[in-house]
Amino acid sequence: MERVSTFRRVITTVGVQNISLILAIAIVVAIIGIQNPLFFTVPNLKVIGTAIAIVGLLAVVQTIVIILGALDISVGSIAGLASVTSAMIFTSTTSAAMGVLGAVAIGVLCGLVNGCIIVFGRVNPVIATLATLAAFKGVAQLISDGRAQGYTGADPFFVFLARGTLLGIPTLILVLVLVAVLAHVVLRYTTIGRNIYAVGGNNIASRLGGININRYIIGVYMVTGAVAAIAGILITARTGSGQPISGSEGLELQAITAAALGGAALKGGKGAIAGTILAVILLGVLTNGMTLLGVNTFWQNVAQGTLLVVAVVIQQLRSGERRIGIPG
Repeated sequence: MERVSTFRRVITTVGVQNISLILAIAIVVAIIGIQNPLFFTVPNLKVIGTAIAIVGLLAVVQTIVIILGALDISVGSIAGLASVTSAMIFTSTTSAAMGVLGAVAIGVLCGLVNGCIIVFGRVNPVIATLATLAAFKGVAQLISDGRAQGYTGADPFFVFLARGTLLGIPTLILVLVLVAVLAHVVLRYTTIGRNIYAVGGNNIASRLGGININRYIIGVYMVTGAVAAIAGILITARTGSGQPISGSEGLELQAITAAALGGAALKGGKGAIAGTILAVILLGVLTNGMTLLGVNTFWQNVAQGTLLVVAVVIQQLRSGERRIGIPG
């Protein structure tokens, strides 16, 4: 009985969702490792880690937005705009610090625009950020003439971001870990985090309870914009130039997929950073494995779309709500 009780406590602590993701990762790793032993080499594991860093950042903040009961489809475009901005400012000033600050400022501004459209324009978050996805992408293409801008491959700071290590851990991974830990602490241990869950769970009760919902919506979108800008800076560091589209297109789908797989309920009020990170690792391992096995890259998009559908279906079944179109 004591062993059963201990096992149940472990399940409760870790969470069924997280355990399912860990098992899925283990199964995928085993299958790919058997097919191609190169998967387990240290260089390849570092490739996986650095590859998931950028989408991981976006998935973390996307999780916060979803918990709030909203969605941000524009994060990929913000990352692209920030990438171009950082490279162009660096080229003009030869200052990496100015490039980074300018990019983050652009990200915060984009987040503010999203928040204001939703709050003051009373526009659904999906429609609002779908519109700004196109708008921000257009701005990035306009200021860059649709081409890669600048060259940061010789700057020590950008090189450190792209290929540097601390204690043997790539800088890209450390940036993701830092942002993920900070987001986890805020969500779990602060009043701000509790209020975000409350707004996503029941915004009417939250408003009656004295929570300024509009302030939280605008604030969360500004933070999302800032982190998306950091992702854009990492894209610049990895590619050595500002990329208006390449490297950022499609990131919003990956971020939403990871958040949903990690247990973030798309209707709001539920989710955790740990689950999102595990989902990001699963997606990264799957993508890397398909590449190693020579699977057509188009199938990666099919796999991501399928995983998103599966995640949403599982959420719907767990909620106990009546499925649309099914009588009874």
